[in-house]
Amino acid sequence: MPDSRIHSADVLAHNAAAWDRQAAAQCEWSRPVSAEVIASARNGDWSVHLTPSALPEGWLPDVRGQRILCLASGGGQQAPVLSAAGAQVTVLDASAAQLAQDDMVARRDGLTLTTVQGDMRDLSAFKDAAFDCILHPISNLYVPDIRPVWAECFRVLRQGGRLLSSFFNPVVFVADRSPEYAAQGIIRPRFKVPYSDVRDLTSSELAKRRSNSEALVFGHSLSEQIGGQLEAGFVLKGFYEDEQPKPRFVIEHFLPSFLATYAIKP
Repeated sequence: MPDSRIHSADVLAHNAAAWDRQAAAQCEWSRPVSAEVIASARNGDWSVHLTPSALPEGWLPDVRGQRILCLASGGGQQAPVLSAAGAQVTVLDASAAQLAQDDMVARRDGLTLTTVQGDMRDLSAFKDAAFDCILHPISNLYVPDIRPVWAECFRVLRQGGRLLSSFFNPVVFVADRSPEYAAQGIIRPRFKVPYSDVRDLTSSELAKRRSNSEALVFGHSLSEQIGGQLEAGFVLKGFYEDEQPKPRFVIEHFLPSFLATYAIKP
């Protein structure tokens, strides 16, 4: 099915609704942190994540007084922790229910943070150089085009500001996902990178995902991910790979699923 069958705005609305449902179901990324975690963060004992592992030393050493944008990372987890640690935090997410989790933790624990519903590709709600840091954990697979994300991140960061981002290794999207192949431990290449649910699934497969209210995903190439950051003007300062602790696909047993970058606006 060609991409024109589902417009970008339709993908955004569909995926926002899909994440609203995941938040209602308290999925892994929609379980607000406890009051104990917030109390520890207030005392200087805190951590946030781009991938399952902890951030490398020096990527985000001290957030006190920092203006931080948690980009497409609602859910009541990272933003409240950063706020409790002393940062001035804004969260932008497409899902109202995900943002509601952040608002709930803020009310519960007396935190100050700002929540904004919107598209990660359009940060026009924010002025130029509005932030010192952007935390953008694995979420850009939910939009079909990511170069606007990097361009907007560059614009809203101050000079010397940092972009901490993570995304899926694109090879994860290559294999056929048939349960039959998975049961046999077979990796059968079916899809080409960059991958698109909208373009690469059959009409019936795509209709099933939509009727099941599953989020539509896009496996962007490294040229779009890392190259896109460089094209936007960023300078790459750090990079690491991380493994999926609970592999869902055969290929994840053989290579790291997650890639993370630390980029600076010069």
